[in-house]
Amino acid sequence: MSMLSVLFGIASGFVLLALFLYEVFGQITVRKLRKNPNTKDSLGTEFASGWDIINVAQALAIPKTWAQKLRNSLLSVLYADVDSLYKYTSKFDRVLAFILYWLLISSVATALLLILLDAMGIID
Repeated sequence: MSMLSVLFGIASGFVLLALFLYEVFGQITVRKLRKNPNTKDSLGTEFASGWDIINVAQALAIPKTWAQKLRNSLLSVLYADVDSLYKYTSKFDRVLAFILYWLLISSVATALLLILLDAMGIID
């Protein structure tokens, strides 16, 4: 087996774990937030089905200073409102969002980087 196959297999495993956590987070946290009349309009714009799960995970995972900058930008309607989400989520929800968001971002970025390195012939 080549080194690329092993690294890509590991990255793919982390992507699958992130997708499992995506489903769990959607069923546990986002479903609760969708049913709450105080938060159902605070989940951000949903471009595709389930995109609000990513919006909520991002709002709960990134530092509050970043979230405040997003809220004050011209594109604030695209992002979930972090202040209202913090009121209606538990510490468990926030930890799950942090793990989901950063695992998803890092594993997909790693897989794309491996594909790019393979296409350039750097990794055999």
